[in-house]
Amino acid sequence: MNAPYDGDRAQGTGGPAPYQGAAPGTPVAGQVPVPAPAPDRDPYVQDAYDYDPYRSQDLSAQDPVAEVLYDRASHPPPPPGTYQEPGPLYAAPQAPVHAPDPQVWAQTPPPEPDGPSRHLPYGDHATTTQFVGVDSLVTKAADEKPAPDAFAHLYRDQQSASGAPVEDAPVAAPAPSKPAGRASGLLKSSAVMAAGTIVSRITGFLRTLVIAGAIGVGTFNDTYQIANTLPTMIYVLVGGGALNAVFIPQLVRAMKQDDDGGEAYANRLLTLVVVLLAAITTICVLAAPVFITMMSPKLASDPQQMEVAVAFARYCLPTMFFMGVHVVLGQILNARGRFGAMMWTPVLNNIVVIATFGAFIWAFGGFTTSGVSATTVTPEGVRLLGLGTLLGLTVQALAMLPYLRDAGFRPRLRFDWRGHGLGKAARLAKWTFFFVLANQIGLVVVTQLATWAGSVAEKQGHPGTGITAYNYALLLWQMPQAIITVSVMTAVLPRISRSAHDGDAAAVRDDISYGLRTSAVAIVPCAFAFLALGVPMATLLYAGSGSGAQNIGYVLMAFGLGLIPYSVQYVVLRGFYAYEDTRTPFYNTVIVAGVNAAVSTAAFFVLPARWAVVGMAAAYGLGYTVGVGVAWRRLRTRLGGDLDGAHVMRTYARLTGACVPAAAVAGAAAYAVTQWLGSGVTGSLVALVAGGVALAAVFLVAAKRMRIEELNAMVGMVRGRMGR
Repeated sequence: MNAPYDGDRAQGTGGPAPYQGAAPGTPVAGQVPVPAPAPDRDPYVQDAYDYDPYRSQDLSAQDPVAEVLYDRASHPPPPPGTYQEPGPLYAAPQAPVHAPDPQVWAQTPPPEPDGPSRHLPYGDHATTTQFVGVDSLVTKAADEKPAPDAFAHLYRDQQSASGAPVEDAPVAAPAPSKPAGRASGLLKSSAVMAAGTIVSRITGFLRTLVIAGAIGVGTFNDTYQIANTLPTMIYVLVGGGALNAVFIPQLVRAMKQDDDGGEAYANRLLTLVVVLLAAITTICVLAAPVFITMMSPKLASDPQQMEVAVAFARYCLPTMFFMGVHVVLGQILNARGRFGAMMWTPVLNNIVVIATFGAFIWAFGGFTTSGVSATTVTPEGVRLLGLGTLLGLTVQALAMLPYLRDAGFRPRLRFDWRGHGLGKAARLAKWTFFFVLANQIGLVVVTQLATWAGSVAEKQGHPGTGITAYNYALLLWQMPQAIITVSVMTAVLPRISRSAHDGDAAAVRDDISYGLRTSAVAIVPCAFAFLALGVPMATLLYAGSGSGAQNIGYVLMAFGLGLIPYSVQYVVLRGFYAYEDTRTPFYNTVIVAGVNAAVSTAAFFVLPARWAVVGMAAAYGLGYTVGVGVAWRRLRTRLGGDLDGAHVMRTYARLTGACVPAAAVAGAAAYAVTQWLGSGVTGSLVALVAGGVALAAVFLVAAKRMRIEELNAMVGMVRGRMGR
């Protein structure tokens, strides 16, 4: 083999170049023998693979990378004589015989080769090798009989459904069931609680309807509302806020760390609540006149109304004891992953109260016929209503016991409170106490002002403008938040507590972002629905209470948009509670209560008596708007400066943008219907249906164009469950 430029070197010496066909080192006649090359050859020698032992193979078919993707049926190896032998190193390449001509539109294809290929890879013989293409493999795969499946017994249920023979499975120990996925578990828990809350809210509305039909929505109902609100305010002030916000994380930690799964800690907590509430209830029943005077000086100035209000209060105040027992038992079940009982048992309370006021209507007649008031009601009527209210909470609390037994929890009184973590919870609860105190002070101010304004407005011929209208509108307004936000966050809160305990700030942030965005899909449209359709909602629901129903609708419209910051505030504060930070929620609530009380006071003095409560309802949402701004910044700092704000704000902005035109169209449709059919039951129903359909249609079209991912996910989930 000759090195490059050997010919040049031979010419330079005056001798001819050696014969190329001869082997290296072979002498030729008449010429000087050329010595054989040295063992260390030049790496750039010409024809370096002349003596390759695999020269007989087709080198183009031996590509180890393209081999697996090469379809030999469509592209067989080249026929004999078509493989181009390697030429000299610097020779110009020969032009292909059938090269494409750029001037010809459809080039004539080269002729097909005749006969088999000369060279086949891997030593295959040309007469016996058959090339199978990819298409043949795909189309004829069903003709092949599959080999017996060694794991067929693992799929016996599918084989039975399809009629295939079932193989006997080897006997094996049952595998432990794996927990469901994180998202599916949350959806299941949220669905159970949402169903219970929906039924509870529906029966709660039926309860308000029956109450309004029995005693109206004027000042006599105000006396019952004040007496029935007192136990809730005192209970939340004493321990309700601490039970909900502080003791859930403590229960979760006790279940995780204690050897008995937290049962002893739960029994100590239950005993503490029972003893504390029993003592406080006794004191409050004796001090009922003081509480009535504090709640409504205007009502206390009338001796007859004061007497009826104190009688109602002494029947209603013992309900705080059963309220506390119900809550602590429900939180024990929540810590064990049983979320349904706490949401479903209030239905029993509503049924009992509905039956009580139904019996009152049966005995004394409805409000439109009896015109019952504080001066005309009998002691038997007051006793019937008071005992029925107390019985409802008693049944609600005792109904939790079967759920506890089913969960494996046995309630027992334990007085060994020292040294078991209750002191730590009490220290944490002190800020929750101040939190609730600030909130309740704001509520007391609103109650005093609303009662006063309602009494003045009723004398001017405008019933339904007092605290009853405020509470009824508030109950209807809070329904979406209770169904969606509370249900989602009740299921997420134990997991947030565990993530905070483990120091996983990213998991806490993701769960809070999930709660905000998921609840917003329903909260934002409902807020605009209250703004657009508040009047037909109220006139339809409270048609049996007389002319005061329309005033309730105005209050509901004023509440409307405040539902958005109210729901956001609820979710954000759960982030602080997960870190056992109760001081920050206290300061935040002081801000909310201060703004609410200040703006409500301004509305009372600036607006006419008929519209004073409407202004107070708007002040409620304004207070939470200010509070959300403060709480958001503090929680973002607590989580390292990231609260997924861009994602959350983008979701709320798109939902708001879709709701604005929807609410405008819905309000116009409802107003047109009421002008045509009036504000009675028929007109209100048609207006509500027409406005609701218009709002839903416009909102869905706008949301689809804005590509709101949370709404698309919810619609896809619903359609998937419906099999569409």
